[in-house]
Amino acid sequence: MLIGIDGNEANVKERVGVNQYAFDILWAIYRLREKGEIKHNLIVYLQNLPLTDLPKETNFFKYKVLPGGPLWVFRKLTPHLLFSKNKPDVLFNPTHYLPPILTIPAVLTIHDLFYLENSGQFRKITFWQLKYWTARSVNISKSIIAVSNSTKKEIVRHYPKASKKISVVLHGYDRERFNTAVPNEDVRRIKNKYTIVSDYLLYLGTLKPSKNVERLVEAFVGVKQQKPDIKLVIAGKKGWLFDEIFKKVQKLGLNDEIIFTDFLPEGDKPGLMAGAKVLVAPSLTEGFGMHAIEAMAVGTPVVVSKIDAFEEVVGDAGIFVDPQSIRSITEGINKVLKMSPDEYNRIVKRGLEHAANFSWEKAARETVAVLEAAADRT
Repeated sequence: MLIGIDGNEANVKERVGVNQYAFDILWAIYRLREKGEIKHNLIVYLQNLPLTDLPKETNFFKYKVLPGGPLWVFRKLTPHLLFSKNKPDVLFNPTHYLPPILTIPAVLTIHDLFYLENSGQFRKITFWQLKYWTARSVNISKSIIAVSNSTKKEIVRHYPKASKKISVVLHGYDRERFNTAVPNEDVRRIKNKYTIVSDYLLYLGTLKPSKNVERLVEAFVGVKQQKPDIKLVIAGKKGWLFDEIFKKVQKLGLNDEIIFTDFLPEGDKPGLMAGAKVLVAPSLTEGFGMHAIEAMAVGTPVVVSKIDAFEEVVGDAGIFVDPQSIRSITEGINKVLKMSPDEYNRIVKRGLEHAANFSWEKAARETVAVLEAAADRT
C-alpha cells in the first residue's frame, strides 16, 4: 500500500501545536517502516522543499514537492491527486483540511472544534476557513482521527453523521528528550538564556484568548503574596488578540516579575520544563494538552484546567482548577508551592507513572491501522 501524507504542517521552522503533532507523527510512522513493523511505502506532499530535520528520502519514503502559493491544496495538490498515475491508496492529513475533490480514500485529524462556538476569538477569514473547509473535509473523509475522547464528543455533537468513522488516537511525547534525566547543565543554560534567577512558574503555549493567559497573570498576583520571590515565565509565540495580555501585565505592575520568551525552540523545552516548580495550563479549551504530558515526564507537577481533555490526559496526576476563576487558579498553584517534600514527590511520581502511558510509537501504530482500514473500505 502507498500512503500519501500532506506534510506541510510539519514542514515549518517554528512548530507549535498542530505543526509539532504533524512532525512527530510523520517521524513515528517513518520509524515503524524503517524497523519493518509496517510494509507500506510513504509519499509526502509538500509545497516547499523539506526542511533538514524531516526524515530523509529512502526507497520506501519519498517527497513530492508541488511548488505553489496561496490555495495550494486547490491549485496544486487536488489536480495532482486527480490526474497522477502514481496515486496513493489512502491520503492522510494531520490537520482539518482535505482536498475538496477526491477519488481516493482520505483520513484527517481533528484537534478541536473550539472555533465553532467562539468565532469572536478568530480572524474572520480564519474562522470561515475552519468552519466550512472542516465541514467539507469531515463529509468526504473515510475516517477521522480525534486526538482525545473529548474531541471525539465535540465532533459527534457538531457532525453527528460522522460518529461511526471516528477513531481516538492519543498523542505521544518524545521520551528521549522529556524524562527525569534532563541534565542540570541544560536547566542552567536555559535559565541563563532567559535571565531567570529565581524559582519560577511556567506557562507554555501560544498567546491567544483560548489559553486564558490574562487570568493566569491576575492569579499570579495572589501567588506573589504567598511567595514574593517567584517569577512567572510565559513561553510561547504571539498568536492573535494577544495585546490584552501585555496590557494586563503593565496594569498590574508585573513587568519585572513576568518573563516572556516569545517562541520557544524545541531544544529549550525540556530544560525550561524541568527547571520549573509548576507548569500551569489554565486553558479554556484543549484538544489534547501535550505540554502537560511533557511536564509530568520531566518530573514537574502540573496545575491544569478542569476541562475534559486535561481530565483525560492528566488523570489523577495533577491539580485541577476552574479556568474561569482567578481565585481557583491562584489556590491551585499555591497548593503545589506549599507541599511538603513528601507530598511534592508523590505528585511527581504520579505524573511520571501517568506519562508512561503515552508514546508516539503507539500513536503511529494506531494511525496506520486507521489508514489501512480506510483503504480497505474502498
